[in-house]
Amino acid sequence: MSHLVLSEINIYPIKSLGGISLTSAQVEERGLQYDRRWMLIDESGMFLTQRKLAEMALLDVALRTDHLEVTHRTKDLPPLRVPLETNSTRSLLVTVWDDICFAYVVSPEANTWFSDALGIDCRLVYMPENSIRLIDPNYAKHNEKVSFADGYPFLIIGQESLNDLNSRLEQPVPMNRFRPTFVFTGGLPYDEENWKTFKIGDVLFYGAKPCGRCNVTTIDQFTAATSQEPLKTLATYRKQGNSVLFGMNLIGLSTGTIQVGDKIQVMEAGPVEEV
Repeated sequence: MSHLVLSEINIYPIKSLGGISLTSAQVEERGLQYDRRWMLIDESGMFLTQRKLAEMALLDVALRTDHLEVTHRTKDLPPLRVPLETNSTRSLLVTVWDDICFAYVVSPEANTWFSDALGIDCRLVYMPENSIRLIDPNYAKHNEKVSFADGYPFLIIGQESLNDLNSRLEQPVPMNRFRPTFVFTGGLPYDEENWKTFKIGDVLFYGAKPCGRCNVTTIDQFTAATSQEPLKTLATYRKQGNSVLFGMNLIGLSTGTIQVGDKIQVMEAGPVEEV
């Protein structure tokens, strides 16, 4: 087996907005530090994503010393500063898929900025440490918590998996279509789906289940333009039941710091049991 090496680390602080590429990151139980701890909701408290609002891809997020800076790629809006530490005490219940948990409304200013940016009434919320959202108990190991991510704290994809997909497409797609937390080089296409336990550097992870993909993969993350690919091609050879699989959902079994260039060591491999 060729060396497996971590080649990318990405966080998406505000769910479904632009990602941030890092050279090192802190692994926490809910995900990487700052990853998907903020989210946009509609008037009813339901989460918003690119699935219905592709233009969310046009909002870039940068990580500064004490705040996030949000900018719009095409609209003339001033940058929005979102403090990393919220002082808000205004809490409300929010819905992410089948889960309901509580969150803090960040600020009236943030609500106005995002409503202007997206042309709909929406609010920015933050998940504090004492807000509990649990991973699906069918796949959790120790009742682990998760952020506002769709279901799992981490997602890993091998560069060889993308290379295999791109060899089947007329127009290759970049890795950011799949919004992974981790990307690695080495190994064979789809190797990651057979990793039960493995280490990135000194941090231990567990492969929970392959990731079922949605129409966000068909949205150009730079222009917000949509098409049928790569989901259409993936469905011809990566379909299992009603899901089209690409990438592996992970749970962290320990915490610590990881960095690009870390070696990946597979401790236990084999197909993941279907629940």
